[in-house]
Amino acid sequence: MIIMTETAQNVANRLIRYVQVDTQSDPYSDTFPSTGKQKNLGRIVVAELLAIGIADAYMDEWGYVFGTVPSNTDKDVETICFCSHLDTAPDCSGTDVKPILHRNYQGEDIVLPDDTTQVITTKQHKYLAERVGDDIITASGTTLLGADDKAGVAIIMQLAEELIQSSNIKHGDIRILFTPDEEVGRGVDKLDMNKLNADVGYTLDGGTRGSLEGDTFSANAMTVTFHGISAHPGYAKGKMVNSVKVMSAFLASLPAVGLSPETTSGAEGFVHPYNLRGQLETSSVDFIVRDFTTANLGKHQQLVVDLAEAAIAQYPGARYEVSVKEQYRNMREMLDKFPHIEANAVEAMKRAGVEPKQDLVRGGTDGSRLSFMGLPCPNIFTGEMAIHSKHEYVSVQDMEAAIHVCMELVQVYEENA
Repeated sequence: MIIMTETAQNVANRLIRYVQVDTQSDPYSDTFPSTGKQKNLGRIVVAELLAIGIADAYMDEWGYVFGTVPSNTDKDVETICFCSHLDTAPDCSGTDVKPILHRNYQGEDIVLPDDTTQVITTKQHKYLAERVGDDIITASGTTLLGADDKAGVAIIMQLAEELIQSSNIKHGDIRILFTPDEEVGRGVDKLDMNKLNADVGYTLDGGTRGSLEGDTFSANAMTVTFHGISAHPGYAKGKMVNSVKVMSAFLASLPAVGLSPETTSGAEGFVHPYNLRGQLETSSVDFIVRDFTTANLGKHQQLVVDLAEAAIAQYPGARYEVSVKEQYRNMREMLDKFPHIEANAVEAMKRAGVEPKQDLVRGGTDGSRLSFMGLPCPNIFTGEMAIHSKHEYVSVQDMEAAIHVCMELVQVYEENA
């Protein structure tokens, strides 16, 4: 049985506290942040940062939390930003989260007590089998856990406290950034880069131990709207064109295999319909369009347009329109200009006894957009797994390993300055 170290116990306690604060974001809100409750956690972490000695910690009007662990070296070291997001995904309830610590996990099925139909198994969650002997935190069965990305918040908070207390660990200025609304793609919309004032960044928002992710999807949002012709249903023959039926024909024509999240992996892209609105005269469908090669987004969007054309051809009198909005781009395009950022993280993992696994993010992080805003920013693991679901879990020892990696990382930068 693993005996919990003080670091492991502290980071676990932090996560357990943080996940009980509901910070779910809302993609349909027109405010920023999209939900005011995200600031509740922001206030908590600001108070904790001040209490551990981060004298300049504060939250701005938009819900961004800033703070600095000041340099303790005479060298001119690049300022590192460690970043995580405060919000949880709208895909699954984040209200009344009841975290459960499963000590010394031994590979058994984890039956979640508030809904016993929710069972976390190593058959379904392969990585969990690698964490036998670890201490695992889950929710209780009716909500997500919120380790995405409160595990990252807890890791950075614990890192900050230990750096403040450890004068023998030499480092430059360390900037802390917690963002709202990452899960709805707006995490850095209002971020003032002058306030942040950092040279390089690392998001703590990754999964399996050792993962270092420098490639994300490039992403667009796309909406296809179909227009029909309204008529009284009792006298509709030869007159009515039902937009719901046009949209249904269009959706049925999407590829069943390939170009969908459920049938792709690795570096494969997809088009994903995720929200419908339908009435007789007007119906629309929202898509996310994803690929690691930015140029492929246009190809995927053209397929959608071609299928929309084919759908209206079946319903004379129908018409359609398309809108496309850029969301983020693959940060690899920027990180390749600064190879030392990932190289330093690889070196830090090796020093911390963690095997580096450079991987792709089949999604996006705040780091995607930060990289194009002048802060090159790959993603480091936290242990968060089965995210956006009631099966979400995290290993305490994975979080502890991430802290050790970040401890080594700040020293690598200081040594190389």
